[in-house]
Amino acid sequence: MKKPVIGITCIQANIKGKMVNTLNDFYFQAVVRAGGVPLIIPSVTDEDTIAEFAKNLDGVIFTGGHDIWPLRFGEEPIKQVVEITHERDDMEMKLFQKAYESGLPILGICRGIQLVNIALGGTLYQDIYSQVLNVGGHSFDYDPTGVYHSIEIVDGTIMKEIYKEEMIQVNSLHHQAIKNLGKDLRITSKAHDGIIESIESTNDRFVLAVQYHPEAIAEKHPVHQEIFNYFIEKCKKH
Repeated sequence: MKKPVIGITCIQANIKGKMVNTLNDFYFQAVVRAGGVPLIIPSVTDEDTIAEFAKNLDGVIFTGGHDIWPLRFGEEPIKQVVEITHERDDMEMKLFQKAYESGLPILGICRGIQLVNIALGGTLYQDIYSQVLNVGGHSFDYDPTGVYHSIEIVDGTIMKEIYKEEMIQVNSLHHQAIKNLGKDLRITSKAHDGIIESIESTNDRFVLAVQYHPEAIAEKHPVHQEIFNYFIEKCKKH
C-alpha cells in the first residue's frame, strides 16, 4: 500500500540575519513511525503553490511556533504578543481552507490548535497568564520530552478513542489558548484550570487538534504516538 504523504508546516524565523524555515525533528519522526511520508511545507504565500501542495497531500499537520497575529481574530495585540510571522499566518490560513474544503485529514499541534480555531471563526486568549483567572502552569519548556500537567478527556470523542483514559499527563509549551470556539468544533479535553487542551470537528471532516506537543513526548511516553498512528490511518483512507 502507498504510504500517505503528510504536509507539515514549519517555523519561519530569522536566525543570524537569515530568514529560514525550520522544523523540530520530533514531528517527522512521529509521522515516519506511524507509516507516513513527511513533506515540509515552507511559508510560501503564492496561492497557486499552496493549492498544488494541497492537491498532492493525503493529510496536513499544523505545527507549533510563534503567535498568530491577533488582528486575524479581530483583536489588537496586547504587550505579551511579541513574535508573529505574517507570511506563515497567511500560508497556513490558505492551506487550512484548501485542506478543509477538500476533506483532507487535519491535525493541529499547539499553535496548530489555535490556527484551526481561528480559521473556523474562533478567538484566543492572547496571554493566558494575564487574561485567565487562576490559570495554572502551561509553559514548562525545560524538558519538552517530559510530561507536566494533567488533562481530562471527554467521553465519546476521538481523544477518548485514542487514549482510552479519562485523564492523562501531557507536556505544555504555550502562553495562548482557545477562548471562543470556532464553527463546527467541540471541546474534547481540558486542563484542571479550564484551559482547552483538544478539539475535534463536529461535521464529516476529520479535524483533530491538541494544545500540547505529543510529538515531543511520543518516544518516552508511547501512548502519545497513538495520535499520529490514528491520524495516519485516516490519511490512508482519504
